[in-house]
Amino acid sequence: MVERLLTGSKTYYLWLLFLLAIIGGSCLVYWQQLQQGLTVTGMSRDVSWGLYISQFTYLVGVAASAVMLVLPAYFHHYKQFKRMIIFGEFMAVSAVVMCALFIVVDLGQPQRMANVMLYPTPNSVMFYDMMVLIGYLCLNIVIGWVTLEAERLDIEPPKWVKYLIYLSIIWAFSIHTVTAFLYAGIPGRHYWLTAIMAARFLSSAFCSGPAILLLLMFLLRRLTGFDPGRQAIKTLTIIITYAMCINVFFYLLEIFTAFYSGMPGHQHPITYLFAGHDGHLPWVTSWMWAAVIMAFAALALLIPPKFRENEKLLPFALIMLVAATWIDKGLGLLIGGFTPNMYETVTDYAPSFMEISVALGVYAIGALVLSLLWKIALDVKKETGHFGD
Repeated sequence: MVERLLTGSKTYYLWLLFLLAIIGGSCLVYWQQLQQGLTVTGMSRDVSWGLYISQFTYLVGVAASAVMLVLPAYFHHYKQFKRMIIFGEFMAVSAVVMCALFIVVDLGQPQRMANVMLYPTPNSVMFYDMMVLIGYLCLNIVIGWVTLEAERLDIEPPKWVKYLIYLSIIWAFSIHTVTAFLYAGIPGRHYWLTAIMAARFLSSAFCSGPAILLLLMFLLRRLTGFDPGRQAIKTLTIIITYAMCINVFFYLLEIFTAFYSGMPGHQHPITYLFAGHDGHLPWVTSWMWAAVIMAFAALALLIPPKFRENEKLLPFALIMLVAATWIDKGLGLLIGGFTPNMYETVTDYAPSFMEISVALGVYAIGALVLSLLWKIALDVKKETGHFGD
């Protein structure tokens, strides 16, 4: 099936060239980072995780969200998801690839990553995080490729694939749970020290990941004519709505606990994010308020069925949902966790131009992987007559 990558329209090749150009420019910037060290980033002694790790965290959730298609399709035999389930699995593959690359670029010396495998430390959450991500990547590659090959040959997938699918469902929950433990296991960071961190991560993942997939499905339908099915879109939108409601509810629980308890350690990070702290008004404040507005605006469009089922309004609701969750998890989570620091002082953080450039390069690699995998899947569906209604 790989030979299908060599045939395509002019638009297809221009898109690949565009991504390769971004990746090439990003590699040059990353080379400068390797030469000069992490001093070229906005990180410091007090803020040792920045844009790279925040994007890693967000993308782990995007990878885990594939379970929202796999679980109904295989546990509840919801056949309407079968047409686009391969796209969710391949999106998970590209998301895990980006996760791994964000870890690599976050290391001052990337070769140190090998130490995790050469000198395994079973009492380290980072060790388990690396293992579950590698395992999840392998599972989705094998499951996606074998099931797509079976569809091309118009045969049932081998029976052993079903056991891997069941394993991948459990694995999907584990990858984001272990990532949450990386944060919740640090007692000096009050913003992260919460028993529902894993639950917050999963609820955020299960609304943002499917929302991204659905937006890409709309784009794919416009560009290629592939139709995932009206009923599948409707059901997935309901799942997104419930997950977003739970996500917002969990965040409100954190707000209530912090301010009703009167505990300064829990109040200060939230105050810093939304109103500034100790004379510091960070740039992220306007972003956080924008996230609040977009989150509630998205819910206002998603909860009423007449708005949710309107495919002209739905993309706007999904875009606002993705933007709100990205700001919360992709910016606010890291900045709030490190501010104030353990000495109750404020060290402002903003990603540097080099950080943003390298991050764009990683996203371009993810988009390239996704484009190539989806190109194969689309060609197979065209060949087998599973392209549209």
